[in-house]
Amino acid sequence: MFQRGDKVLVAVSGGADSVALLRLLADLREELGLALEVAHLEHGIRGDEAREDALFVARLAEEFSLPFHFRKVDLPRIRKTSGGGNLEAMARKERYDFFGALARERGIRQVATAHTRDDQVETLLMWLLRGSGGRGLGAIPPIRRLDAKGEGLWLVRPMIETSRQEVIGYLTAQGFSYRTDRTNLDRTRLRNWIRLELLPQLRARLDPRLDARLAQAADLLREEEEVLNLLTEERLEQAARAGDLLRDAVLRESKAVQRRLIRLWLERTAGNLKGIGFYHVEKILRFIADGPSQGRLSIPGGWDFVKEYAVLRLEKKRHKPERLSYSYPLPHQGELVIPEAGVKLKSSCHPCTPPARPRNNLEAVFDLALLPEFLEVRNFRPGDRFRPLGMGGRKKVKELFIEKRVPLSARSAYPLVLAGEEILWIPGYGRSAVAAVSPGTRALLRVELVSPAD
Repeated sequence: MFQRGDKVLVAVSGGADSVALLRLLADLREELGLALEVAHLEHGIRGDEAREDALFVARLAEEFSLPFHFRKVDLPRIRKTSGGGNLEAMARKERYDFFGALARERGIRQVATAHTRDDQVETLLMWLLRGSGGRGLGAIPPIRRLDAKGEGLWLVRPMIETSRQEVIGYLTAQGFSYRTDRTNLDRTRLRNWIRLELLPQLRARLDPRLDARLAQAADLLREEEEVLNLLTEERLEQAARAGDLLRDAVLRESKAVQRRLIRLWLERTAGNLKGIGFYHVEKILRFIADGPSQGRLSIPGGWDFVKEYAVLRLEKKRHKPERLSYSYPLPHQGELVIPEAGVKLKSSCHPCTPPARPRNNLEAVFDLALLPEFLEVRNFRPGDRFRPLGMGGRKKVKELFIEKRVPLSARSAYPLVLAGEEILWIPGYGRSAVAAVSPGTRALLRVELVSPAD
């Protein structure tokens, strides 16, 4: 966990666990070659008691001649301005944000907290009662990254295998004082109820050594979760393409793997899983399997889960865009870049020599004599119809897009080539009967759709 020469930021609240951690590390710092600094965050919710806690920790740091870093936040104000939320979760975020920023500023790569085996057991039971999966039941890892960008900042828990009873015994035997947070006695809070009521009953009914067994279970679950994550990463490599998911590849997997794939992909794409629980993952899976071929599903974090036929993607939710509308003249000879669609059209005139056929579906040929001097290129608009070559009557362009599985997101900007009011060509998808090449055609207009770089 530590190596000689490590700089360690010790998080100290003033309670028994963190006082024991600081004293033990201070006693071992010369033997282990550690450079220690102390950090304390006041949350602004306990008035004079919290100020006394901060003074206690400052004196403790001074006793060992260690740098002391203090910060005070107004948690009730933060909660109010953010529209509410779980106070304990917000306090935890403020602490880790403070520790992380301070460690980076001080060139420290390890932040030590005083979580004990009791915290491990309480956390396991909390997540179990909330219906968590393997990640939550793995509870508190001894070591984890504190940064999201791979900066090499680590959160370490040196006392995670030590019981709180052992901590209190050590402090009492040495005559060391510590602070008591009265909010830890409030049984309306789930963690406190588990610690003060549920666990004593379970130990009395089942086994006094229950804590060790539950902590071992958390270790096993966490290790198995790591293996399953590696396997899921391999599956995700097969199910993803350019950041998107492939619907068929997801549906080929078992339901358990599907859940893991979706969670891992969401976490990588959105950056975190904040607000996303079992309900949301199940809703996404139902949408993938049984929802419309194209559509959007709103999920927490300001994201839309987008389904476009066989492709699944995540997009940041945005305000409804203004309806797109563009129109450009296309000369018989030249090039036209269409920035709205990210494509370019090339047009050229040629004598009609056999075979007078397009080379692929991104090219079309027309009887030049039957065309106006300038063609028009504009985007698709609701209600557009054309006369398909080889068919009688007219067909809605929308129906063509549906048949060809053109994604909704691509339709509004898609370019159509027109001669007056008649749609001549929908590049890649459909050719009109207007200006069709016939045995009497003498000259051709060739139009090709290419990328702007070509």
